[in-house]
Amino acid sequence: MTSAPPAIHVAHLSKRFETGPTLDDVSFEVGSREFVTIVGPSGCGKSTTLRIVAGLVGRSSGTVHVAGREVTGPISQAAMVFQSPVLLPWRRVDENILFPAEMRGDPPDRYRDRASELIALAGLGGFERRYPHELSGGMQQRAALCRALLLDPALLLMDEPFGALDVLTREHMDFELQRVWSSTTSAVLLVTHSISEAVLLSDRVIVMSPRPGRIHAVVDVDLPRPRTRSTFEDARFAELAGRVRAHLEARWSG
Repeated sequence: MTSAPPAIHVAHLSKRFETGPTLDDVSFEVGSREFVTIVGPSGCGKSTTLRIVAGLVGRSSGTVHVAGREVTGPISQAAMVFQSPVLLPWRRVDENILFPAEMRGDPPDRYRDRASELIALAGLGGFERRYPHELSGGMQQRAALCRALLLDPALLLMDEPFGALDVLTREHMDFELQRVWSSTTSAVLLVTHSISEAVLLSDRVIVMSPRPGRIHAVVDVDLPRPRTRSTFEDARFAELAGRVRAHLEARWSG
């Protein structure tokens, strides 16, 4: 019996812009239903890596496969969540969440039960008929997460999705993400600048070097799930966060 291919397989990926190389010989895998986070200094190519995996940006060399298929353009197996929720302001919450079905040409009514389930999981019950401007930033991002998960993608790509939120709201959103993700079969690749967020959410943390981005280290996170606020007080959490920070500081110091 053959095993399923990894959700993501990146081999010797490099990317060069006119200003110079951004990524250099990057290789990693994300397994099925695995949660992997990329951290690194600004400009090291974290977001570029995410966009190459999504097929939104071309690569200079190397290969990228998602669910066993080589990425040669925008892929249908993945959904993406950006730092800005990018909700359609003239649509209500439930209509925004159902939008991917419309884009695929499917009748939205076919997905209303799934949308309702996600709305309940994300704590948006009672706000289905509100417009985006009537929601807080955190609620808007929860709606964006529901929209991304509507079609049960094999892969969820997240680019600093909570970076614009205050610290307490961001922590709350991390736990919401963990709870909603645990009800899906999606693998996740998250880009973040937050070490604590990376360790709290991940199975593995990939640490990248300054530009041109290379993989400096990979830290396995063996904390039990589900993770709660008490996880922040766990000595193992502090140890793992310290290890990620040490790898980042080592690259900055040369």
